[in-house]
Amino acid sequence: MRAEGTVRLGRCHCGTVRFEATLVDDFRSIRRCTCSYCRMRGAVVAMAETGGIRIVEGEAALTSYRFHSGTAEHFFCARCGIYTHHQRRSNTALFAVNVACLDGVSPFDFVEVPVMDGVEHTSDTGRPTRRAGTLRYEPADRDG
Repeated sequence: MRAEGTVRLGRCHCGTVRFEATLVDDFRSIRRCTCSYCRMRGAVVAMAETGGIRIVEGEAALTSYRFHSGTAEHFFCARCGIYTHHQRRSNTALFAVNVACLDGVSPFDFVEVPVMDGVEHTSDTGRPTRRAGTLRYEPADRDG
């Protein structure tokens, strides 16, 4: 089933993998995470429901990675190595889409990005997901 929402086109860096993502809440769902993997990857993500990501080209070039519990599956282009999306661990009905892969979007378009506590993950603690903080981007003064 395809989710209702804002449809955005995306691709990996080399263009081998091209996809269509239906974001359930457009960019109101953006976030980052503090878990060991997301901390190293550094991507800003937005949410799509199951069926909300359609690979248009290059599905055979997608590779995936799982760690810790093995629940979350992170997808990459095998050619250029760019992370495009992943199935979430805390809610497997949701996929997180790398906003930097979406046409015309940069992670620096967002002045504030909520950062969720992935170190104390809700699936490990049984407690609700905690907001760990906020990542802020302030463009430099171009005249200075």
